Amino acid sequence: MRMPHPTPTAEPLPFERAPPPHHQQPYEPAMTLRPAAIAAFDALVHELHPDAARVDADRLQRLAAWLAGLPPSQARRVVDERLQCLQDLRAMAHDPAWDCEPALRRRLERLFAYVEQDEDLIPDRVPLLGLLDDVLLIELTWPAFAAEADDYRDFCAYRRLEHPPGDAAAQRAAWVRDRLAELALLQHHARISDSHYANGRTPEPVFRVT
Repeated sequence: MRMPHPTPTAEPLPFERAPPPHHQQPYEPAMTLRPAAIAAFDALVHELHPDAARVDADRLQRLAAWLAGLPPSQARRVVDERLQCLQDLRAMAHDPAWDCEPALRRRLERLFAYVEQDEDLIPDRVPLLGLLDDVLLIELTWPAFAAEADDYRDFCAYRRLEHPPGDAAAQRAAWVRDRLAELALLQHHARISDSHYANGRTPEPVFRVT
């Protein structure tokens, strides 16, 4: 069974599948997309995440028509939610307390370099649709960054709530130490539960209300 790829939001872009017939929009506004530019974009997508869906003109036009057919506020939310995920990745990349692996950092730099261009696959000056290629790049390559982004968000929450002392390295070391301790405790409780079930006994709850 193929598991779905993680996506930056709970509502994935309808890129790999066509919308139901009664939801399909005509291919308007039609965009002039150069085959070479599409091929370069597709190559970048698969450089960042080799298992991503293929990008072609038909899918791009269909996605553009879908976005253009949404109510303006909803279309803006689709774009803004993914751009916020991009800002989360930027924060992660520039946080001195978070040491990304060199290979991941190179992929992040390639992602940032693309979205910072004004004249990319779809020029940013095109109203609304000018950011479609940027958010699609974030969407399709998110699985390459999702695990790291989740860990970073957890670290930020830990740092905000626990206020670990020391410099950046010490704060991250404290987070790793505490999370490993939590994992070890969970594994210990799981072994106790398995032992009780193997012996035909119902395990006692870990926490008791007194």
